[in-house]
Amino acid sequence: MAEIVRGGLLSVSPGQAEAAHALGLGTLATLRHIVLPQALRVIIPPVGNQVISMLKMTSVVLVIGVRDLLGSVTEIYSRNYRQIALLIVACVWYLLMTSVLTYLQSRLERRLGKGVRADAR
Repeated sequence: MAEIVRGGLLSVSPGQAEAAHALGLGTLATLRHIVLPQALRVIIPPVGNQVISMLKMTSVVLVIGVRDLLGSVTEIYSRNYRQIALLIVACVWYLLMTSVLTYLQSRLERRLGKGVRADAR
């Protein structure tokens, strides 16, 4: 995550900070109003992908004994022997959660991309 943020901050041209300082903005104001809004356009896509990937990998934590959605499903179907139905429910939940996160990520990317020329993306 630190590498993603560092890469996003380095993607902003140093001339942007120089121009802000020339206009009299301080270091924190330059970071908050000039650098971060431009860097977030680069930071949000990989961070969103990491969050979605972590959500998908939660089913793997079952191996190390951490209780998660798939662990709960496994515990329930060991009692009532309805494996397929409960696994389908778990799949629907994972699909629903990843779809919502993907939608929110695309909306956020679209909002941060306003004011940027299409050929500059």
